[in-house]
Amino acid sequence: MTPSGDTFETGTRSAIAGGTTTILAFAQQQKTDMSLFPIVEDYHRRAIGNAYCDYGFHIILAEPTTKILNEELPVLVREQGITSVKLYMTYEPLKLVDRQILDVMMSTRALGMTTMVHAENSDMIDWITEKLEEKKMVDPYYHAVSRPNIAEDEATYRVISLSELMDIPILIVHMSSKAATSHVRKAQTRDLPIHAETCPHYLFLKSDRLRGEHFEGAKYVCSPPLREDQMDLDAMWQGLRNGTFTTFSSDHAASKFDHPQGKKAGLINGVASFRRIPNGLPGVETRVPILFSGGVLKDKITVQKFVELTSSNPAKLYGLNKKGTIAPGFDADLVIWYPSNKMTPFALRNDMLHHDIDYTPFEDMEFQNWPRWTILRGNVVWDRDNGGVVGKMGDGKYLRRGRSTLSKPREVFVNEFRP
Repeated sequence: MTPSGDTFETGTRSAIAGGTTTILAFAQQQKTDMSLFPIVEDYHRRAIGNAYCDYGFHIILAEPTTKILNEELPVLVREQGITSVKLYMTYEPLKLVDRQILDVMMSTRALGMTTMVHAENSDMIDWITEKLEEKKMVDPYYHAVSRPNIAEDEATYRVISLSELMDIPILIVHMSSKAATSHVRKAQTRDLPIHAETCPHYLFLKSDRLRGEHFEGAKYVCSPPLREDQMDLDAMWQGLRNGTFTTFSSDHAASKFDHPQGKKAGLINGVASFRRIPNGLPGVETRVPILFSGGVLKDKITVQKFVELTSSNPAKLYGLNKKGTIAPGFDADLVIWYPSNKMTPFALRNDMLHHDIDYTPFEDMEFQNWPRWTILRGNVVWDRDNGGVVGKMGDGKYLRRGRSTLSKPREVFVNEFRP
């Protein structure tokens, strides 16, 4: 959550309006935070009573001390049901070196936690950024130039190697390039438990969006960046179809555009600085509809694959044991769509959405269908034809999660290293 981003109220309201019944928010450790407990408590305070849909937390580890790994993570798993962490290989305030990643993997493997990794080569990016700044090539477009495919390619290969050394399942998040995705595919053919995720913007948008006039290109700054070549977008679609990607996420990391702490933080006295533009795009409400309208209805993926990517696989991956399946004992979370040709297609405008962000990267995109009803635990919370959001703030419950049921460590290793 950024100073100019969504709250639990606006983010979860947006989620149900787009057919999402559960969100997992990132509780972020700073390098100066010597304990995770106050961070988690703060996120509980922000969320309780303010959520329209069910929710849980991932932990972003920026300073994985021995105390945190050996004493605090086991407590969070056991008492809070927080069973996933995210690691960064880039971003100076967050990045971990390989040795730290191995230390985290040792702990998360023993605890059966899902280990998520943002894979980009930090030194490559920093070096290119400095050279661009020396030449005053600092407009938003150069953000994409500073983070070339090879930076994602190398880091993806490296973190797969680290995971193979540790024999641990990992999820490489928000993948964007053909070369990097090929490493995942090759690892999977060797029966390594490597999972991957991609996002809507890597299917539909290219880096030319960052060339917008009047600093508008800043709206499309995210990492990894939007790619230049259509082959990368095509590779993302292929990865969705052939099972390379386990899950399809919004990576909703939104900042307002017209806000001094939002995207315009990268505009200083009228001079652009792509380095200072907050990374991330809004997308929690459009995630499900865009894959249905632009994927299923365009015959790019099957409806079965759509359900797998947006619902059943994420539930299994993140230990949401009552979500993602229609069966006795599971929560009655359902999304009902319009029958074919029973909804008038429309061009999306930001003022149609329910987030608290002043733009959408998918402005003017045509949608041929949209969730008609969203049902949370048997209750209708979104009725597009009769009031829109009909659920109440506070309907959402905190979810204690279990272990992933998609990939598990070998029990001998778990028993040997369990704290």
